[in-house]
Amino acid sequence: MSQQKPLSSFLERHFRHFNAATLVDAAKAYNELIKANGKMMVTLAGAMSTAEIGKSLAEMIRQDKVQIITCTGANLEEDIFNLVAHSYYHRVPNYRDLSPLDEQQLLERQFNRVTDTCIPEEEAMRRIENHIVEVWSQAANSGQRYFPHEYLYQLIKSGVLEQYYQIDPQDSWMVAACEKNIPIVVPGWEDSTLGNIFAAHCLMKDFEPQIIKSGIEYMMWLAQWYLNEAKDPGIGFFQIGGGIAGDFPLCVVPMLHQDLQKKNVPVWSYFCQISDSTTSYGSYSGAVPNEKITWGKLAVDTPKFIIESDASIVAPLIFAHVLEW
Repeated sequence: MSQQKPLSSFLERHFRHFNAATLVDAAKAYNELIKANGKMMVTLAGAMSTAEIGKSLAEMIRQDKVQIITCTGANLEEDIFNLVAHSYYHRVPNYRDLSPLDEQQLLERQFNRVTDTCIPEEEAMRRIENHIVEVWSQAANSGQRYFPHEYLYQLIKSGVLEQYYQIDPQDSWMVAACEKNIPIVVPGWEDSTLGNIFAAHCLMKDFEPQIIKSGIEYMMWLAQWYLNEAKDPGIGFFQIGGGIAGDFPLCVVPMLHQDLQKKNVPVWSYFCQISDSTTSYGSYSGAVPNEKITWGKLAVDTPKFIIESDASIVAPLIFAHVLEW
């Protein structure tokens, strides 16, 4: 086994069949696109930030293996929550055995559970709220409007959070993304803790909703970005989970073709999805990649991979192979 990349060598030796083989094939095709000067979008659904995907994703960003991210509002904020409150998190290994009363007791302790991990409300959510309100106020007072991720970039760049850091910031994908200033698309941001907090402040007349740019504006921005960047060998799409984090940005190509009547716009040049959702009636998350051909998102010859497994296991392994760890 090579001493320079022991994990990659292990994967190539032992991951030979079924989902395991697809994992290695997808990683190799990912690397081929990047080495050919292609670009890659990574999309984050589920609770990947709470699963500490930053330990591998941050290095992918630093090494220019990721050029753009689409994520849910929860993944955007939960990387920051973990950054400033990690030591207050509470792990519940026996989460499958919890009774309703056990869950109520966690609530009373101000713990919000995500599978086996409880996020501390006071040290994570309220701590960030106190500072993000100041950033929103600055925008409101100066008549400015920003995307949700831009407000968090401003917060990171201000340095005000550094006093709370409880993990190595090298393990925060949001810090890495901010330092690289890579674009982030956050559809449905209002479906997040900070989105709910912002709505509450709007109800209290502290802010007008307009200071946060909308999902429609994200799609408009993404359309222009895609037109500018989709040059040979193109842009790949690496999807972790399903839902809006994946479907929203993937739809930009058919929108450009069908709604804007743009000619000669290439489709996505690589597609990989990690999902444990099964194909069923109307399931987007479980749909096989070939279905996307009918929607004008992928081509017949687009390299396509679907890995039916746990993304918290698969994604770090693929990133490790791409990074030649």
